[in-house]
Amino acid sequence: MSYAQQMMDCLQQGDEQQARSLFKKVLSFSSDDEKYSLAEQLYHLGFLNETKELYEGLLKNYPDEGELRVLLAEVLVEMDEEEEAMLQLDQMDESDEFFPRSLLLLADLYQMQGLYEVSEQKLLKAKRLLPDEPVIQFALAELYLEQGKFLEAIKNYRELLALEEEVIAGVSIHQRVAEALSAGGAFEESLYHYEKALDHKIEINTLFGYAFTAFQAGHDRTAIEKFNEVKALDPDYHSIYLYLARAYEREEELEKGLEVAKEGISHDEFHKELFFIAGKLSLKLAKEEEAEVFFREALALDPEYSEAGLTLNKLLLHQERYEEALEISALLKKEGDADPQFIWDEAKAYNGMENYHQALKSYEEAYNFFNTNHLFLEEYGYFLMEEGKRKEAWQMFNELLKTDPTNEEWLSLIERLRD
Repeated sequence: MSYAQQMMDCLQQGDEQQARSLFKKVLSFSSDDEKYSLAEQLYHLGFLNETKELYEGLLKNYPDEGELRVLLAEVLVEMDEEEEAMLQLDQMDESDEFFPRSLLLLADLYQMQGLYEVSEQKLLKAKRLLPDEPVIQFALAELYLEQGKFLEAIKNYRELLALEEEVIAGVSIHQRVAEALSAGGAFEESLYHYEKALDHKIEINTLFGYAFTAFQAGHDRTAIEKFNEVKALDPDYHSIYLYLARAYEREEELEKGLEVAKEGISHDEFHKELFFIAGKLSLKLAKEEEAEVFFREALALDPEYSEAGLTLNKLLLHQERYEEALEISALLKKEGDADPQFIWDEAKAYNGMENYHQALKSYEEAYNFFNTNHLFLEEYGYFLMEEGKRKEAWQMFNELLKTDPTNEEWLSLIERLRD
């Protein structure tokens, strides 16, 4: 029995110490064919240092063997020695039959470094050498997809499908086409390819992509069905809960939506958007106390979360809790939020507290942002009337009249104010 075979037997028995002792004998006494075969086996077992040593020794004996150089480069990549791998690949002869394979590996390395143009050049060169090689076509499509060049990616994926290449390196081409189409906004066409991918194999990420695309396309019943299938496969798949809750909300199934949001929170207690959607659904179900708790939790996770702050303010103003509404506005403004709605909220709160002087200042500031908003102008106009500022109120309702010249209420107010 050869030393190489004895070493493999020891590894299978878990005797690594004896295996390493035999490895030294392999280096000294085994044939090159045995070393080559052992290197391949050790690589698949994860013994990278030993594999590297074998390939380096073989390459000294056969410096013109391109396959050895590529195999060594692949091992170096696995060892995170990318620069050394690139040095090896740069020594490849263009006439070598393994040169296209070296270009593919170089393209991967440049892509990892974010050098997409160089990577593309390597792949296009490989394609010129082997125009009918599906792996090269696939690598180009993957590169374009990562760059967000969806049209180019789709073109290359579809060329593969035309060649009846539906799976490469364990990757579904239909799934990739669906992903690219969805990212480009072609949701309906994307759903067809997701279905084809799922016909071939039920894979949870593909199923989620199908559900999410259906959600984006407004097919909420389909989205709900598929999100629930994902949940059944893996309840810890956190991404589903927010979109499933939103789909239920759009279908007016509010109780189910709230239940899903709460379930999502139990899996991810730091997901501010789940707290927010739970608050919205609670509010729609007239569960105001519960809604407030959820909104405050969202703000605790992100003090700059203006959507949660604005919705909570709306609730507080409705409940005439003016001082608390001012606290929320102050918090968001302190955190650097520029949403002018908080200024309008301050005006409402000060008015409700009968602090009319401060309310006027806030209305004046808010006017800079809402001077075309008829709801604001109307509210501001009535406030000015109550404060006895008849001229300013008259001007405000005249501005309003430009948006609706036949509004009888505003016409009557303008007439009274003018008199």
